Amino acid sequence: MTFAIEDAPSPNFDERGRSVDMIVLHYTGMPTGGEALARLRDPAARVSAHYLVEEDGRAFRLVPEEMRAWHAGVASWRGETDINARSVGIEIVNPGHEWGYRPFPERQVETVVALVAAIAARHCVCRARVVGHADVAPLRKEDPGELFPWDRLAAEGLAIGPYAGPPDPSVDYSDALKAIAAIGYDVPEKAHAAAVLAFQRRFCPAALGQGLSPLTKAAALWGAEATAG
Repeated sequence: MTFAIEDAPSPNFDERGRSVDMIVLHYTGMPTGGEALARLRDPAARVSAHYLVEEDGRAFRLVPEEMRAWHAGVASWRGETDINARSVGIEIVNPGHEWGYRPFPERQVETVVALVAAIAARHCVCRARVVGHADVAPLRKEDPGELFPWDRLAAEGLAIGPYAGPPDPSVDYSDALKAIAAIGYDVPEKAHAAAVLAFQRRFCPAALGQGLSPLTKAAALWGAEATAG
């Protein structure tokens, strides 16, 4: 798919200081795309992303990829903390859970897939390091949420898709938590609920909010194996 990208520069960036090895997907979580674009370009807001994709498939470039956009905030993945320095951030227009979360339109998804493919090719980003905002900041964020079609990215070899196998009640509770941590989530001892929920949104939305259910446990072991290396 070919698509045009419109420049809509944001002043909210600084020097990256290292190479890119991650892509982080967000939803905008605001009533309209116009409001989100304005906020991402507002110097007072001190937030930005490299790209924004509207519901009709239009794409906007806000920050050059070689610069560090301010999109992930306090975050971690596989023990690494300065996620902004190592990632390209894509904001996907959607009202989010606060303003009326809804499925992502086809034209929007097509642009996101094409954009992720182009970025991953430029920076050699492996599929295990294409993540959601909730993955790297589970205590604070829910986006892009359980309705985001990760399977579409997975079909193109761009991300790890949701688990499609059966539940497995035989998996030990602690082994499931270790597997979720091995994937990359921050799983604090005795404070793992947010990480489990974020994991479910991404890897097994059918089990969302069910704790370490047999389906979640099976998905955790599968996810650890799929993202290893």
